[in-house]
Amino acid sequence: MIAADRLGKSYGGSRVLSDVSFTVYEGEFFGIIGPNGSGKSTLLKLLSGVEKADEGSVALGGKTVVAPDGTRSVSGGRPVAEYARKELARFVAVLEQEALPQIGFTVREVAEMGRFPYQNWLGEEPEGADGTIDSILDRLGLAPLADRTLEHLSGGERQRVALAKVMAQEPRLLLLDEPTTYLDIGRQIQLMDSICDWQKRTEGLTVVAVLHDLNLAALYCDRLLLLNRGEAVGIGTPEEILTAERIKAVYGISPVVTAHPATGAPQILLQPESGVKGEQRG
Repeated sequence: MIAADRLGKSYGGSRVLSDVSFTVYEGEFFGIIGPNGSGKSTLLKLLSGVEKADEGSVALGGKTVVAPDGTRSVSGGRPVAEYARKELARFVAVLEQEALPQIGFTVREVAEMGRFPYQNWLGEEPEGADGTIDSILDRLGLAPLADRTLEHLSGGERQRVALAKVMAQEPRLLLLDEPTTYLDIGRQIQLMDSICDWQKRTEGLTVVAVLHDLNLAALYCDRLLLLNRGEAVGIGTPEEILTAERIKAVYGISPVVTAHPATGAPQILLQPESGVKGEQRG
């Protein structure tokens, strides 16, 4: 699906990404994690074609090849720069960290905006998309709000509307840029579950998510790419990446890493570095 080869990016002479290479396989939920300023959002912009890499290349649409020994690779694909605007919009959709602005569009109108890649220059879609929009609004619990304007929605509701819009694009690749940042824990789980449900219902849908919350990343992602200071310092399963030693080396803290009692996924328990709180409770 994605083959990123030795990507590099600088802004104003400051190096943001350096020699980053990885592959993402079709149907995978792939997470990108790392401290603030590690280059996560910049990397997502290179994958989406919003910005061009200074070095290296990004190819999209490659097929997953499984070798006799079980190892996987990505073969083929086209450079992201070769896609025309509407063609790329039919292939890739991006859900950003901030909910939609409070403007006077209704929920249904915003969802319909996702059909732009399939419309002609008059803004018309020959076969219509009413059924598609109805299905998406029903699935996300937005049908009762279809005629309500965005300024009358909560932040969590607006983020679901943003998800409806990208679902209407019917992409093969969904890019998430810290989509849960401003949501409470209940809305975070609701949003991530909705994305996973969509992925299960859509054959071959690939998700790449930039996430700050390491526990969410461990619960939902098949593999993780850990960035630090613009470099890839680890790629693997959550169990391989989220170790106490690696987290201390990258984030500068000493966490307790334990297995989730229901899923077995690694979960990060924070503790004060001074130990004062623990001493008081003891």
